[in-house]
Amino acid sequence: MAVRIERPGGGPRAEMAESRCDECDEEETAMPAFGDYQNELYFQALFGTLPDLPMAYAELAARAEQALPPSVWSYVAGGAGDEHTQRANVAAFERWGLVPRMFVGAAQRDLSVRLFDLDLPAPVFLAPIGLLGLCSQDGHGDLATARAAAQTGVPMVASTLSEDPLEDVAGALGPTPGLFQLYTPTDRDLAASLVSRAEAAGYKGIVVTLDTWITGWRPRDLASGNFPQLRGKCLTNYTSDPVFRRLLGQPPEQDPRATVLKWVQLFGNPLTWDDLPWLRSLTTLPLVVKGICHPDDARRALDGGVDAIYCSNHGGRQANGGLPTLDVLPEIVAASDGRPVLFDSGVRSGADIAKALAFGATAVGIGRPYAYGLALRGTAGAVHVLRSLLAELDLIMAVDGYPTLADLTPDALRRVG
Repeated sequence: MAVRIERPGGGPRAEMAESRCDECDEEETAMPAFGDYQNELYFQALFGTLPDLPMAYAELAARAEQALPPSVWSYVAGGAGDEHTQRANVAAFERWGLVPRMFVGAAQRDLSVRLFDLDLPAPVFLAPIGLLGLCSQDGHGDLATARAAAQTGVPMVASTLSEDPLEDVAGALGPTPGLFQLYTPTDRDLAASLVSRAEAAGYKGIVVTLDTWITGWRPRDLASGNFPQLRGKCLTNYTSDPVFRRLLGQPPEQDPRATVLKWVQLFGNPLTWDDLPWLRSLTTLPLVVKGICHPDDARRALDGGVDAIYCSNHGGRQANGGLPTLDVLPEIVAASDGRPVLFDSGVRSGADIAKALAFGATAVGIGRPYAYGLALRGTAGAVHVLRSLLAELDLIMAVDGYPTLADLTPDALRRVG
């Protein structure tokens, strides 16, 4: 298996593809540089059209709260305990600043990155979100997100917990690569079936989430009795799976209550190191483990055949009182010794993306922001959020004098205050 990580300092950039026009059959054309999104918005304003989607994260979140049902908002926006870790993830970025470098001539920026054997236009991906299907107004948020990935070239990590089958989500991705996120069930045949389906559907990697075999203490959801999966939401990958249907012993629609109870029995697998060889044996695709926040765990996972580390604390949703993920990222990068490191938790802006890249992340995951865009206008809302984040990242690299990702190193950062 070829596993490479490159952050090129030059060469042709992999261009993002524009979406096909709904009103015409014009050939797809290359999207302009990411920062040019601001020019589009300014020129539209000259003709009297101002953005009707938020430009700032705070307004994006506020409007999403108004648009989403309270139960969905609680699930997506909430965190564990008093949500201190969730807030700390965000605050960690504020403790670091980029040092501007002048006389660099960063008129052209190269944001492309090679992950495994994938050429990506930018070091950004759509992090997996359970209940994503319910975040869009039509109830098919997984498909809407896949279409946003197709329009922007930003890869999607598709969750096991989806409203639409993983095959349909993969089909909506078009030429943009996707990875499949696995919540490892207790039944090994079911796990193998889900992975096999993901391979057959064309996903380019398997992301195993390690920190969610049991649900963390979530007061928002507890206060309202809000556990959507217990109400049968986002279980389509299970109910469409032949092994799950065999284990259930009857058509899922025949007894929804029995279906949910069977899912509860099968969902959570508290994996140990002894399970790693089995996980590795499930696929020849790149294997990524999500939830790694200790360098010893990173080293041991890589020694066990894992292809990439995913540094994340689940956005503060699973365990309160932990360290901000950004604080542990440098140790994880050092322990990974040049192997890819994916990162998420607390990313709210293009500046946050730049800082995570400077600390050594190969690619940075976007979570809540795109879910909120999805809530406001489906695919178009998610595309707007992604283009805004990429534009800000691109323009920061231009203004601060970092023309390539290779220029964003820890030396570019200084502690604030």
